[in-house]
Amino acid sequence: MATSHSSATPTVKTGVQPLRAAQGSSYFWRKLHSLLGIVPLGAFLLEHLLSNFEALKGPEAYGAQVRFLNSLPLVRVLEWAFIFLPIAYHAFYGVWIWLRGKANVVYYPWAGNWMYVAQRYTGLVAFAYILQHVIRQRFMGISLPEHPMSAFSKVQHELANPWFLAFYVIAMIAICWHFAYGVWLFAAKWGITQGNQARKRFGYVCAALGLGLCFLGLAGIFAFVGGWYPNVSF
Repeated sequence: MATSHSSATPTVKTGVQPLRAAQGSSYFWRKLHSLLGIVPLGAFLLEHLLSNFEALKGPEAYGAQVRFLNSLPLVRVLEWAFIFLPIAYHAFYGVWIWLRGKANVVYYPWAGNWMYVAQRYTGLVAFAYILQHVIRQRFMGISLPEHPMSAFSKVQHELANPWFLAFYVIAMIAICWHFAYGVWLFAAKWGITQGNQARKRFGYVCAALGLGLCFLGLAGIFAFVGGWYPNVSF
């Protein structure tokens, strides 16, 4: 006797998962986007934080660091090839990915959705900060490549504005979080961490990395506003 079995497939609601695999022609561009976030942008972030940390030693040490960076061979070519163009691509392609995706944090409040949203918004904050920082420090006021010893006073005068100071602090936290979680995503998407346990353990490493970078960044900011070197002149 023939019997009929219910073969109804349960409906699975979809949200934004922690790992989103690229498909079709977007595979290469997503991989490039992910790679540039680590190299060279991650390396530039670390260098920038360490350079700003020199401000704790005083205006002369900070000015000497700025002078050293600007004395590197082909420094303007290096800036465009390894900083400005990678940042522009990483930022604009990241926004394009965001506009094509959905984050259902209300209906699907799992970690992947919240991380997805946080990564996108911190990326926007980071890009806004970098854009204004480059414009104000490189193309407005005294030229630091020609007058590196004025670098400390220029940053100090800018941070004397409490609104700028608040923006710098928020941006620094956002940038460090964005990079630390980006490292975790990079390791997962490139197959470096395989399995939930490996990703969970590496998550603690990335959290420690983010906190360490945030400490460097905030300490660098504090060097300009902490009162140790008040009213440094240009």
